[in-house]
Amino acid sequence: MSSAPRRTAVTSPAVIGVDVATASVRAVCVDGRGRVLAEAREDLPVPVRTAPGASEQDARTWWPAVRSALRRTTAALPRGGREVAAVAVSATSGTIVPTGADGAPLGPALMYDDRRAADLNAEAQRAGSARWDALGHSVGPTAALGRAVWCLRTYGAALSRVLHTPEVIGRELTGHPVPVDWSHALKTGYDARTEQWPHEVLDALGLPTALLSDVRAPATEAGTVGPRAAEATGLPEGCSVRLGMTDGCAGQIATGAVEPGRFVGVLGTTYVLKGVSEQLVRDPAGAFYSHRHPEGWWLPGGASNTGGECLAEVPPDRLPALDAAAEARGPASYVRYPLRRDGERFPFVSGPARGFRLGAPRDEADAHRAALEGVAFVERLALERVGRLGVAVRGPLHAAGGGSRSSVWTAIRATVLDRPVRVAERAETAFGAALLAATGTLHENLAASAAAMAGGGALIEPVAAERPALDDAYGRFTEELRTRGWLPDGPR
Repeated sequence: MSSAPRRTAVTSPAVIGVDVATASVRAVCVDGRGRVLAEAREDLPVPVRTAPGASEQDARTWWPAVRSALRRTTAALPRGGREVAAVAVSATSGTIVPTGADGAPLGPALMYDDRRAADLNAEAQRAGSARWDALGHSVGPTAALGRAVWCLRTYGAALSRVLHTPEVIGRELTGHPVPVDWSHALKTGYDARTEQWPHEVLDALGLPTALLSDVRAPATEAGTVGPRAAEATGLPEGCSVRLGMTDGCAGQIATGAVEPGRFVGVLGTTYVLKGVSEQLVRDPAGAFYSHRHPEGWWLPGGASNTGGECLAEVPPDRLPALDAAAEARGPASYVRYPLRRDGERFPFVSGPARGFRLGAPRDEADAHRAALEGVAFVERLALERVGRLGVAVRGPLHAAGGGSRSSVWTAIRATVLDRPVRVAERAETAFGAALLAATGTLHENLAASAAAMAGGGALIEPVAAERPALDDAYGRFTEELRTRGWLPDGPR
């Protein structure tokens, strides 16, 4: 099933960002000021679990969906797509495809959450421990590196190249193989610090470098749209094909947080903090890891197990009334750490961590308010951790994710942080990919693209009258974490 394309008035030139997500493809066309001119969506088949730990999708469905989304987007433009100067593709991090000499898939794509090669990834972690330590990064069970080795052992001599999702689409757009950006290559083991594949690890695993693509910076031109793709998509022949970034990185870029010191808090089911630093951030606890910025800086980030799912049991139609009641009552009467899972991974790493309450709610509004404050406390702790790692956070915190649509929650976050929070207008992967497409085509660099295209958004200021109570509650929150031995500095 596909959604109808959206059309608005157009000025030229324009760019298109494509997001190849797990369940759908989205194409968004914007002009140099960030105005959305047209967009379309096409569904993808749901990934299947063919065996324990396996997660697969038919990679042959990607190009037809991208082709259709592009065709419907360009058809909605007054000049039929001739105004499009560049296109960039972003996708899930770590999804790979085994391909033959003709570039066609030899089998299904192995998705970002596929765990079939966990043992090979553990071997890769041991073989490259010094390299990973220098990067502040580890090879987890779902890393694409081990799955690339699995592909070689499964397909043998028939395997010509292991491709990432944007490479599959890039080849279709240009008519020839394209490089991969260093963001999509991260979980396949690419070392963006030294700008090389980890040769000692590949040798230990028996994986020839020839099976992996050349790597370039995001926003680099990978080629131009060829005649066949132009006819199929409505893109003009010769249109620049630029390298994208992973979905998470593209979503960050879409908020405008692209210069050192700028950070974005993404409040979805869980909480994610991502930002920009001049130097590589190495976190001894492993709570943070970094992608490489398109212009050579770094993109440190961490993901909590706490977040919007603390409200999972609240019926959606009850949320507006509870938000209003929480706003009216002011700071909660008790402290809550609203972790619903076992263990925490950011802003501290603790397997034994569990949610807790210091006190009891007086009523439903009090309980709701305490949950909102608890997530804000996690966010403040995360930003303080960033500071301890040597990164100065500048300006308002950019905010994205479903939780950021709650004005009272955003005001609580601003007050707890004692910092304005700017709610991003379109913190979407496809929009971020469009900014990368505009970099080097419509604008000189990524900062210029973000300044021209990703501005605006409501700015929420702290509520001064609530600051003392929330400061006190935050102190009780962190003291309890230390008492339980979950924070790095332990009990005191």
